Amino acid sequence: MYVNKTLKNKKGVNVCQFPNYGRNLALFVETNSNILAGGDTMSKPITITWLGHSCFRVRFGDYRIILDPYKDGTVPGVKLAMQTANEVYCSHEHADHGYVEAVSCISTEHTEPYYVEVHEAYHDDAGGSKRGKNKIHVFVYDDLHLAHFGDLGAPLTEKQLKEIGPLDVIMVPVGGHYTITGQQACELAKQVGAKVVIPMHYRSEDFGFPVLSTLDPFLACAGEVKHYDGNQFEVSLDTPPHVAILKYVEETVPELDEIELI
Repeated sequence: MYVNKTLKNKKGVNVCQFPNYGRNLALFVETNSNILAGGDTMSKPITITWLGHSCFRVRFGDYRIILDPYKDGTVPGVKLAMQTANEVYCSHEHADHGYVEAVSCISTEHTEPYYVEVHEAYHDDAGGSKRGKNKIHVFVYDDLHLAHFGDLGAPLTEKQLKEIGPLDVIMVPVGGHYTITGQQACELAKQVGAKVVIPMHYRSEDFGFPVLSTLDPFLACAGEVKHYDGNQFEVSLDTPPHVAILKYVEETVPELDEIELI
């Protein structure tokens, strides 16, 4: 369990501790006993906010998590304000995906309203020899399966697809070079049966690594596309199938009296 595990950064702020899954673990599954025993999971939509690159803030009711926080200066054109969350999950420890010091960890009595599966994959197409391993996080909340694919570097094997199973919502890299391409992301979405697909880890005229592709190759093979005016939207089991293009919005650092205690 890594909720409420904190450490102090150089400024004395509590930051969520990066979980240690173990180097030889092919599949790590952390389950919440209350959920598996049939406890209530609040039938509220999930609110997903894109914070740039591959970083997201996801709210399950009153429970907030951050996925793949990045260090300022590592990704051109984007900046991550200090975040507050109950937990933080990182696909790997590179500074543009595993900068946990960007997240202040909230210590509460809340129990996570989901369970999470962590599946190991690779950050490249050479079995990890170029860039190492990559973790795929699958969150199961009120029968909705949501996955963040991190820096997935190669198409999934049949074994991996079977272990992960069908998914409702996916956050998937589409920019190529360091990860799978837009075309491969389209194929992955079909393989897992995703209803809602959120592209990440690409470049535009305003942000992203120059070596990455734009959204265009991905959109050429994607299904129905919806462009959102902002950086967040709500999703549930009733959400119609579509590709969600979120707008990058730089957030400001909140004052101490503006921080919401969950």
